[in-house]
Amino acid sequence: MPDLLDQTRAALEQSGAASSDFDLNSGIDLPAGRKLRPAAVLAPIIEGRNGYELILTKRSSALKHHPGQIAFPGGKRDESDRDLIETALREAREEIGLLDRNVDVLGTFAPHETVTSFNVTPVVALVKNEFDATPEAGEVSEVFRVPLAHVLTVNNYVIEARRWRGQKRMYYTVPYGPYYIWGATARILRAWTDLLPHT
Repeated sequence: MPDLLDQTRAALEQSGAASSDFDLNSGIDLPAGRKLRPAAVLAPIIEGRNGYELILTKRSSALKHHPGQIAFPGGKRDESDRDLIETALREAREEIGLLDRNVDVLGTFAPHETVTSFNVTPVVALVKNEFDATPEAGEVSEVFRVPLAHVLTVNNYVIEARRWRGQKRMYYTVPYGPYYIWGATARILRAWTDLLPHT
């Protein structure tokens, strides 16, 4: 039976369909000529004592955008970045102290469009060795891990709703312990989950 890492490698070969924060909300017409800014996030997988784990961050409550939310390390592409993989690696280095030489990039999934007009490419990587995560002061309040099996299990997802710009907006959540994973992070994880075989 292939493990989650092997299944993820196979899923990365498919890449999948592009996703967006609007997927669960019919009747939203997105402008055809809208300008999306390129961005990337790193989904770092590390082998823990009880199986593979995914490294995530909790954003600082002092940030202007998405304060306190659970996120992948990542951000917008800089002009000096060769490509979006370099963007993801640079952001992970800056945000959590994960060095490039300690990761093997496995591949990328199809991009995800956010409500803030970013086109985010998820970059999946395997962390080779344990490291001391160093949260970037002012941006990241916590670096933590969740079991990869938890966030890649369809039955752990719940669709919830809240008011956004005067409209009811539906979105995925995949809670784990005290961590409320939702929004773009949950949608990217759900797209990844949907590419895996389910028994």
